[in-house]
Amino acid sequence: MLMKHLCTALFCVFRVFPVVNHATGKEFTEHDMAHYRERIKSMFYHAYNSYLENAYPYDELRPLTCDGQDTWGSFSLTLIDALDTLLVLGNKTEFRRVASVLQDNINFDSDVNASVFETNIRVVGGLLSAHLLSKAAGMELEAGWPCSGPLLRMAEEAARRLLPAFHTPTGMPYGTVNLLRGVNPAETPVTCTAGVGTFILEFATLSRLTGDPVFEKVARKALRELWKTRSDIGLVGNHIDVFSSKWVAQDAGIGAGVDSYFEYLVKGAILLQDEELHSMFLEYDKAIRNYTKFDDWYFWVHMHKGTVSMPVFQSLEAFWPGLQSLIGDLDSAMKTFLNYYTVWKQFGGLPEFYSIPQGYSVEKREGYPLRPELIESAMYLYRATADPTLLQLGRDVVESIEKISRVDCGFATVKDVRDHKLDNRMESFFLAETVKYLYLLFDPDNFLHNDGSHFDMVSGPHGDCVLGAGGYIFNTEAHPLDPAALHCCSRAQAERWEIEEILSGKTEPPKSQTSEEMHEQTERIVLQDKKKRKTPVLSCPSQPFSSKLSILGQVFSTPKT
Repeated sequence: MLMKHLCTALFCVFRVFPVVNHATGKEFTEHDMAHYRERIKSMFYHAYNSYLENAYPYDELRPLTCDGQDTWGSFSLTLIDALDTLLVLGNKTEFRRVASVLQDNINFDSDVNASVFETNIRVVGGLLSAHLLSKAAGMELEAGWPCSGPLLRMAEEAARRLLPAFHTPTGMPYGTVNLLRGVNPAETPVTCTAGVGTFILEFATLSRLTGDPVFEKVARKALRELWKTRSDIGLVGNHIDVFSSKWVAQDAGIGAGVDSYFEYLVKGAILLQDEELHSMFLEYDKAIRNYTKFDDWYFWVHMHKGTVSMPVFQSLEAFWPGLQSLIGDLDSAMKTFLNYYTVWKQFGGLPEFYSIPQGYSVEKREGYPLRPELIESAMYLYRATADPTLLQLGRDVVESIEKISRVDCGFATVKDVRDHKLDNRMESFFLAETVKYLYLLFDPDNFLHNDGSHFDMVSGPHGDCVLGAGGYIFNTEAHPLDPAALHCCSRAQAERWEIEEILSGKTEPPKSQTSEEMHEQTERIVLQDKKKRKTPVLSCPSQPFSSKLSILGQVFSTPKT
């Protein structure tokens, strides 16, 4: 049943998107499409080069002051996040050079407090994607690829640093872990829903590529424990105590603090062909439709009562139409997308919170940090429908970002969509997601859109494998994963895991090998010894753990006791 449903919605693993007529209507000729691809490339390189020149090796660029800052753990995060985008734009040479730089300079053995969620989606996800794209980028491959390789070992090492966070009574992880020392004894047990349920893509991929089941096991346990906590009407809140399984914040919705949990149920079902994850999402989808959907908008409601607690649209919710397209619900997806598009047209960006009854941004939530979610949905929906309205959104995004956010040193977050004042930050997701989805929207022939007509044959550890034939699954940071690679490496893994369980022996993790020296070096990054700022302790993707959503749509922080 799962295969039948997913093949209907996704045209099976190598045909994720239907073959459509790419005649782009009256408003978008092939020349127009090429024009916007070049515009988007120019945007990418303006931001990317500004980061290299002014911010590397810090995590992120501060575009107004032309310097850098560490934000999510001191990983040179923008470089990791941008790596696969380089290949999407066709720059194989720079991909190879940056891969070599990362192998030589990234060290996870550091006394840094890191967000478990963000490290997984950005660092582990980015390295896994880069590893799986290594052949397409022309990198020298070691024997055993795609089941081994230096970037895969880096991803595995980063993920192992996160495993102590899962050592809780429930198996649901803490939100923050110290990469060197593990979880701080004083760490709060309260984390957001997405911080519990957004691991199955990366961790299952790691387990199936490396043969170590621990990653997939902890991710599945966390998902199953979270599933047990849903209310009688089938909803979940947005912050939970991972020790007691009690909900601390009981507002239910599809936005901040919850969003990627639902996303990973759908994408995990597709990537792993998993009936359990698929069934979980379908049950949630029924409850979401019954209690949170109003005229193709989605409100926040009380998870137990279903009564409206916050009639707002959050910009993070704009991923939802794209997710609906993956399960074949195109009519509902387009109606909701058009609602969100009207908000974009109103401001030239999406405010973080938008009051649906008032038709205006919510006070103190007027910012637009160049988020990708609406563009992501446009990309998915255009692949499914070829509706030129979706290209119009892409055009509007390019024009708005260029006009409002472009500064001498990159692109700046919009502090207030009402007057377009700017803030001194360019998040790494701008290069990982926003630019990538924009480019893919205007590039129907990109290799990531492969319909199965092109592929590579490689000799895997258990025989020949077909790779690169399409069906890529994007993690929530837009890092594409090739499902075929999991199959290539995991055909004998089940037998290995069974033997290990019979013997009741735990295998030691493979020791990291010396990174191979990459060839074809081009322009060089100057590695400067800069005094690093103290890395802040950050937790969930949007707000601190103690954040709560109130009826007025504000986010209040509870004072620490």
